[in-house]
Amino acid sequence: MRQGEIMKARRFTARLTMAVAMAAGFLGLSTPTASADSVVSRIDVYSPSMDRWIANDVISPAGGGPAPTFYLLTGVGGGEDGISWFNNTGVRDFFDDKHVNVVMPVGGKFSMYTDWNADDPVLGRNKWQTYLTKELPAAVNARYNTTGVNALGGVSMAGGPVLDLAIQSPGTYRAVGSYSGCPRAGDPLGQAAVRSMVEILGGGNAANMWGPWGSPQWAAHDPLINAEKLRGTALFISTGNGLPGPVDGINSLAMAAGVVPGAVLEGITNMCTAALQGRFGQLGIPATFSFRPEGTHTWGLFEADMRASWPMIAGAIGA
Repeated sequence: MRQGEIMKARRFTARLTMAVAMAAGFLGLSTPTASADSVVSRIDVYSPSMDRWIANDVISPAGGGPAPTFYLLTGVGGGEDGISWFNNTGVRDFFDDKHVNVVMPVGGKFSMYTDWNADDPVLGRNKWQTYLTKELPAAVNARYNTTGVNALGGVSMAGGPVLDLAIQSPGTYRAVGSYSGCPRAGDPLGQAAVRSMVEILGGGNAANMWGPWGSPQWAAHDPLINAEKLRGTALFISTGNGLPGPVDGINSLAMAAGVVPGAVLEGITNMCTAALQGRFGQLGIPATFSFRPEGTHTWGLFEADMRASWPMIAGAIGA
């Protein structure tokens, strides 16, 4: 690796780590609105691959026959920190009149939602690709009235992995929504982004995930490199631009304290998203890209983009 690339990656890692660490508390400040009519449940699903039970929040339609399923993944804390779609957005109200099962796993902090090669002394056993593409769908289809048709959405840390999961498990998801993520891993900047979350914030060792940097697995899990494998999947990929605005829902001094780190983080995801758009353009792969003229790394932005993606996702899965 050239010296210039190394220095650029180090600066990128430092900015990203500071932004994520400072924004973590900020992202938990939103208050969700509960729905009185949705069928809401929490189910524990045993994962043989990880040898533990995983909690999942589920919103399901009251009736009307079999429904497709929309899996929603959260950010770097995996929802284990109480910060999630279920706790920090109005998903219960939004999906109240939608004919779809919405499943939100609780777990996967600092894991990149992938299968790790080895158990990590700090982060333990992570086999999230296996859980999300095989174990969880089987359990959901057995318990709920589903059509067997799936979509997947993910925010922040999960924004890149949801695209990777669609690449690694062709046909599992008809549609994918990637919100404010960085879909790259196989270049120095992608490596820096991944390691900032796994190692600096999570305390784990990314070599236990995909092997040492430069091994083929890092490139194999890079959506930018493997964009061709997303052809045929309905895709919605969004980002803000790092400038605070009404979409963020900043309405208190406490929340405003998170604007600066959130602005830095969203600026980085904007750069990653622009690179992916360019790659798709080169390959002629159809996808919907949303670049908002405002928005920092906040749940206000994430929820607005998820809602904006829903018509496309609903159409793809027959919801």
